[in-house]
Amino acid sequence: MQHFVAVAQERHFTRAAQRVHIVQSALSASVRSLEDELGARLFVRSTRQVRLTSAGAALYDKALAVLHAAREAREVVAEVQGLRRGSLAVGSVPSLPAFLDLPALLARFRERHPEVDIRLGQGSAGALLEQVRDGRLDLAFLPLSEPPGDLQTRVIVCEELVLACAPEHALAGRDGVRLGELTGECFVDFEPGWGTRKLVDKVFAAAGVERRIAFEVSDLGTVLDLVVRGLGVALVPEPVAGARLPALGMARLAAPSICWELVAAHDARVGAGGAAGNPAVGALLDLLD
Repeated sequence: MQHFVAVAQERHFTRAAQRVHIVQSALSASVRSLEDELGARLFVRSTRQVRLTSAGAALYDKALAVLHAAREAREVVAEVQGLRRGSLAVGSVPSLPAFLDLPALLARFRERHPEVDIRLGQGSAGALLEQVRDGRLDLAFLPLSEPPGDLQTRVIVCEELVLACAPEHALAGRDGVRLGELTGECFVDFEPGWGTRKLVDKVFAAAGVERRIAFEVSDLGTVLDLVVRGLGVALVPEPVAGARLPALGMARLAAPSICWELVAAHDARVGAGGAAGNPAVGALLDLLD
């Protein structure tokens, strides 16, 4: 198309060849190839001039539009790669402020890349992973007990789980509490698939210790409120319990400690919306440093 437009505008093969920086024979071959593909002659050639046929004249305006669209396509790609435009879909579990100030992180990203549209949604860890897999999310911040083999994860926070209880509870202030000592306790925990639930279930099952869960909720604030009022105990990351002292009691578990990890998960495949496919993902991860 570029060769065809050059000849149409120059009305001369030699000048057109010089303009597109190829030899005249290659330019002539290129135009003949286009004519063969379209099944029509595009130029009337003579020793003095080259002029468009009716088919060539019909193609000319379309060719200009095609070349313009191609330039726009290259510019769009360059802008996305340079983060001068594009989008970033982020997901997170609720109750992140104790570990990651996500609004502040997104604000810093917006300051650096104001033309990139940001979308934020919340959900359970399992739901967020599925949305990353199917491309609805570019990146998700969530707790994981086992890294998924099909996604790339980066650990953001690793915190020890402690026992949160009412200040007057018999275990408050103790160190080295064994899981077996919690058999008779009433637990406040997240609904299955939310928060620390999967990790805590896994740890108790591995230890062969049964526990009684009386309250199942989906947000950390309600967990802590129920614990403060003496309605049960809960295993929560240490910064969460520490932020509620002295209104909340806290006890440390016996070794080995239970580590709760918050990760950033994304699809690393090119074109899948992850760091390899969307440069905005890498830019946001870089800000975590």
